Amino acid sequence: MQESLDAIGEALTENGKVIVTGCLGVKRNLIKNIHPSVLAITGPHDTPAVMKAVHAHLPKPHDPYTDLIGVKLTPPHYAYLKISEGCNHRCTFCIIPSMRGDLVSRPIGEVMQEAENLVKAGVKELLVISQDTSAYGVDIRYRTGFVHGKPTKTRMTDLCKSLGELGAWVRLHYVYPYPHVDEVIPLMAEGKILPYLDVPFQHASPRILKLMKRPANAEKVLERLGEWRKGCPDITVRSTFIVGFPGETEAEFEELLSFLKQAQLDRVGCFEYSPVEGAAANELPGALPEDVKRHRKEKFMETQAAISARKLKAKVGKTLKVLVDEAGVGRSSADAPEIDGVVRFKGGKAGEFRNVHIDRADAHDLHGRLQ
Repeated sequence: MQESLDAIGEALTENGKVIVTGCLGVKRNLIKNIHPSVLAITGPHDTPAVMKAVHAHLPKPHDPYTDLIGVKLTPPHYAYLKISEGCNHRCTFCIIPSMRGDLVSRPIGEVMQEAENLVKAGVKELLVISQDTSAYGVDIRYRTGFVHGKPTKTRMTDLCKSLGELGAWVRLHYVYPYPHVDEVIPLMAEGKILPYLDVPFQHASPRILKLMKRPANAEKVLERLGEWRKGCPDITVRSTFIVGFPGETEAEFEELLSFLKQAQLDRVGCFEYSPVEGAAANELPGALPEDVKRHRKEKFMETQAAISARKLKAKVGKTLKVLVDEAGVGRSSADAPEIDGVVRFKGGKAGEFRNVHIDRADAHDLHGRLQ
């Protein structure tokens, strides 16, 4: 939560006009007390309220030809495709189920219609998101829907097969490592969807994972990673972790670092544990001092930076297909927008695919020349 509050402060400093939306929006009083100058605060999944606030503070002339078109808040060349709402997990550090309820999957026909409309409108990359992408359809027992008249199960694998026929990049986020995740690896190897998996492992210590109410078998995770890489050598695996969870010992933190070195993940994010009002983990004993959490995060990221630098160095000399976000900056199949690194070069136009020859690498980004 603190990271989000800090981000609001940074945005106010840089821009001066800020609207807050999403999960943090339910903490209206907290936000107003800390940042009283924000223009508006809306809750999660409330596009109408967001646009009402935008138009209130940034009026625009009426245009009868565009005012009825659906609102898209990302750049024209990529879009987030939400396939479900809510979550059946009860992770002790999270309050999403209390705000959004249990998992509710969107009908597969509806999801595919939205995806097709986006691609027809010029979107080059679809980022599949939810609170638990792997669980898509479990709430309705993988009910059969219809895509262009063809019976199609409401299931992640079937959705990926259908999305893979649209000709756009398809990137999977928030994928819990259930067994059926293995079924999408061949689709990645065949080039149907991007060879990219965002899997939130969160920790490696069995005891800490149990306290988090997360799956707790690091050895099995390492085996799965090996199988995924065998089936699709180009796969990029991204994950997020929490350090400084209540009761985390130095030995358990070192266990996490050991896992990180063995797993050799491509992209990693790390958060210091931050108490969220209403989260069960707040009641756990052993809250750690802020300086300890900060030190562990720094050590964690130093460890990952070395891994990332080695992995990116191996791409020097190769030519990569890149989706240009803006002149001089693009992303390869290994890079999700805003959370991963980028590919830097001279030239290019937003929204186009270009081949870039990689000349050098640093800890997080690649640098090269347009071909």
